[in-house]
Amino acid sequence: MKGFRAFLLRGNVVDLAVGIVVGAAFTTLVNGFVKAFLTPIVGLVSGATGDFSARTFHASGVTFPYGVFIDAAISFVIVAAVIYFLVVLPMNRMQERFFPKAASAPMRECPECLTAVPAAAKRCSACTAPIGQTVTPQGGPADLEK
Repeated sequence: MKGFRAFLLRGNVVDLAVGIVVGAAFTTLVNGFVKAFLTPIVGLVSGATGDFSARTFHASGVTFPYGVFIDAAISFVIVAAVIYFLVVLPMNRMQERFFPKAASAPMRECPECLTAVPAAAKRCSACTAPIGQTVTPQGGPADLEK
């Protein structure tokens, strides 16, 4: 029981629960906005007299409410755009600013197994084959067998 309590009180579980609750509330808000404002505009443009969600078609005695799908698609696009522009982009910028990527060493292929290895390596890390040339500090090839 002590381990289960520790699991529930870890930061990740609580953060995830809060994120789900806020996400559900945000989705409800966006769905309300779509139904109250965007769906009537799309309905007016399409000739549905302001209520696009009521649009249907019938085939073989079955009713297909395609307006409800259009509502859901509009809601999805709005939610995805808001999450991208208000969460993903700022987080990416913050990560780039506070955690810059380290410069990677120049790479080349091992002549034996074609695995990418650092240019200064004397042996391949995958097949352990000796590699005949390395990059000198000036950037040119140097023969190791001198």
